[in-house]
Amino acid sequence: MKIHCTFGAPLAVLSKLEIRAVVRFLFAKGRKCSVIYREIVENYGEHAMSMTQVCQWCSWFKDGRTSLQDEPRCGRPNTANNDWNTDQVDELIKVDRRVKLKEISLKLDIPKTNV
Repeated sequence: MKIHCTFGAPLAVLSKLEIRAVVRFLFAKGRKCSVIYREIVENYGEHAMSMTQVCQWCSWFKDGRTSLQDEPRCGRPNTANNDWNTDQVDELIKVDRRVKLKEISLKLDIPKTNV
C-alpha cells in the first residue's frame, strides 16, 4: 500500500470502508452531504464516491445505521469466483499465456465474464 505523507496530496490508496468511515465521521460532526462530498473529492479524488452515494450513506447514518459493511443482497450468489477456479485459470495461463478467454471459459465451464 502506498500512502502519501505530504500535506495536501491526494491519498493514492483507498477502500470503500475507509471512505464510508470518513462520511460517517463528517456526518457526525454535522456536515452537510455537499460539504462531505467536496472533502472526499479533495482528498481522495473524484472517483472515490459519487454525490448520490454520499447522500445515501448520510441518510442511512441519520436513520441509525452504524455498520460500514455492505448489507447482504438477495439473489444468486456468485459461485464461479473461488480459489479452485482461480488456481485453474492460473494453470491454464501458465501452460499457454496466449489462451483466449473463451477457451478458458469452455474448459472450466464458467462464464467468460468471471474468467
